Amino acid sequence: MNPYFDIIFRSASVYLFMLIALRIFGKKELSQLNTSDVILILLISNSVQNAMVGNDTSLLGGLSAAVVLFVINYSLKKLMFKSKRFSDFMQEKPAILIHSGNLDFEILSKLNISSEELQEAMREHGVEHFSDVKLAMLEIDGNISIISGEKNLRQTHYRRLKRTKKTMA
Repeated sequence: MNPYFDIIFRSASVYLFMLIALRIFGKKELSQLNTSDVILILLISNSVQNAMVGNDTSLLGGLSAAVVLFVINYSLKKLMFKSKRFSDFMQEKPAILIHSGNLDFEILSKLNISSEELQEAMREHGVEHFSDVKLAMLEIDGNISIISGEKNLRQTHYRRLKRTKKTMA
């Protein structure tokens, strides 16, 4: 077998494995990276490197693996854009965390979102009390969107990643 076809096959297999693994563990794992998550990502990338390129440590071997990963990623994004069914399979739906001031404790527990984290998102949006929240949602990209009942809404974005950048610095 051609060594570059072997790299293509190995890289595609590792990509699909990682895609399935991240899908099983959920969107929260991608949106809220703490120190141990970053270490895990670094160690996974190191551990799967040999699975993708084998003994080929050449520049061309590494570039071949990278090209395969980019092509698969691009193709999956195109397929998700064209097929709602596939997109629904690949991405979770947004989750309502607060509706009309009422917290959904079952969803918060399922998503492992603490009240402190929710309060931090509310402060970022200029909202002080849970009762002032008209709607709070965990979006598909892991961000928490908050709509208050106030007339003069602030347009801010609470990114769960933002919190970890502070702690990692």
